[in-house]
Amino acid sequence: MAGFSFDLQGTDGRARTGVISTPRGDIRTPAFMPVGTAATVKAMLPGSVRETGADILLGNTYHLMLRPTAERIAALGGLHTFMNWDRPILTDSGGFQVMSLSDLRKLTEEGVTFKSHIDGSKHTLSPERSMEIQRLLGSDIVMCFDECPALPADRTRIAQSMELSMRWAARSRVAFGDRPGHALFGIQQGGLEEDLRGQSAEALCEIGFEGYAVGGLAVGEGQEAMFGCLDYAPEQLPTDKPRYLMGVGKPDDIVGAVARGIDMMDCVLPSRSGRTGQVFTRHGVLNIKNARHQNDPRPLDEACTCPACRGYSRAYLHHVFRSQEIISSMLLTWHNLHYYQDLMAGMRTAIAAGSFVDWQTAFHTGREMGDIDPL
Repeated sequence: MAGFSFDLQGTDGRARTGVISTPRGDIRTPAFMPVGTAATVKAMLPGSVRETGADILLGNTYHLMLRPTAERIAALGGLHTFMNWDRPILTDSGGFQVMSLSDLRKLTEEGVTFKSHIDGSKHTLSPERSMEIQRLLGSDIVMCFDECPALPADRTRIAQSMELSMRWAARSRVAFGDRPGHALFGIQQGGLEEDLRGQSAEALCEIGFEGYAVGGLAVGEGQEAMFGCLDYAPEQLPTDKPRYLMGVGKPDDIVGAVARGIDMMDCVLPSRSGRTGQVFTRHGVLNIKNARHQNDPRPLDEACTCPACRGYSRAYLHHVFRSQEIISSMLLTWHNLHYYQDLMAGMRTAIAAGSFVDWQTAFHTGREMGDIDPL
């Protein structure tokens, strides 16, 4: 079986483009991973997600361990077969959801005991159990089990959390074992403290991973603080391994992260926004529920080639959203995911051509223009 590897093919400033190779296919970077929390990208067929340009999806350990359970998915052939997606899948460790969704959680050195947000049943997640669940799911990229405190938090709390996460990272590495063709990513923590981030990076590099994530951001700190951290955090990680910024984000966040050396991102925003009528275009964000669209025969974006823009007017999309028709979620989600993948493709091309600065300027200029004038 072919292994896991990363080929850094070009840089422009700190922005990078390359290819992550896995037995299930290549992942072009910078890469955006649509989120399939419960083994589905909501309102999308797997083939439709692939048509947007996505090379990889994200699955969620916490949600899948609770329902339908990792053991059931393994018995049914693994997550790829279960959800009919034959390309790479990254699974998160479950740690963030345990901290943010669960009731009555108890944190110890061993792991986290918590009650399910679904039915109140009691569960335990540890580095070893997280690795076991992700092995049962069969994901191609596995994330270490870590703790992620919400920001703002005091330095002592952040340091304690980071140190615990590094001990858990070492245990995750041991529990992951030898799995050719699969990769384990370490997760850098340390809040907004540069020295703590540095200590975390050193600990992770000493353990050794196939890729490295910048964790603990997009948790309430705001874009300015996040970019301030990204001005140094990616550079603390190895240059020859993929760098993954977890849970990001808005188009401006993504472009800014790539400019600072990030290779991979994920976020529920494009799919969740599609279901609530928020639409991303080259000219910024529009809300399809607004009355200005009800008589507009034009597409969401005349330059977009997605099915929503090729076949449907703003007036129709306004109507089906207002009428709560299922096709609204389908078309708007498809458009948003298509826009995000176009964004990534544009950056890959610009970085390879050495024109990323010009591309960034055009990106921001287009968004500052705002939506087209109403009829």
